[in-house]
Amino acid sequence: MIRTNKKVIKKIKIQKINGGKASPAPPIGPILGSSGVNIMEFCKQYNSVTQDKIGEICPVVITVYEDKSFSFSIKRPPVSIQLLNIVKKEKGSKESNRSKIGKISLNEIKMIAKNKMEDFNCFSIESAISMVSGTARSMGIEIIDS
Repeated sequence: MIRTNKKVIKKIKIQKINGGKASPAPPIGPILGSSGVNIMEFCKQYNSVTQDKIGEICPVVITVYEDKSFSFSIKRPPVSIQLLNIVKKEKGSKESNRSKIGKISLNEIKMIAKNKMEDFNCFSIESAISMVSGTARSMGIEIIDS
């Protein structure tokens, strides 16, 4: 992240944005347009940074400065998306306590926790594993020891 002496006027978080496929269409255009950010410039920069992640969801945090310039940082895909990719399903269970959509090993949970650690608001890998496990359970994914 680049530090500047410019005054920050807004921070924008966009969760559902595909890597390498940003366009001025909703949701990006209206969000950035209301902040006065050059939408096409953002799309060009975002697409060039995420061109190796085409099709993956790459959340972004955009910092808007008072002169309408911006900077952004790319986050890792949400835990729920990573879990669904591992169990090869489109969406989670409607009744997570009754119907399970798949199984995931504790090693895979640890791998996701390590991958997502810098985006979490926790300090230990154990608490990150707990967060990922809770998300898996709430989606109807059974955790197995192996």
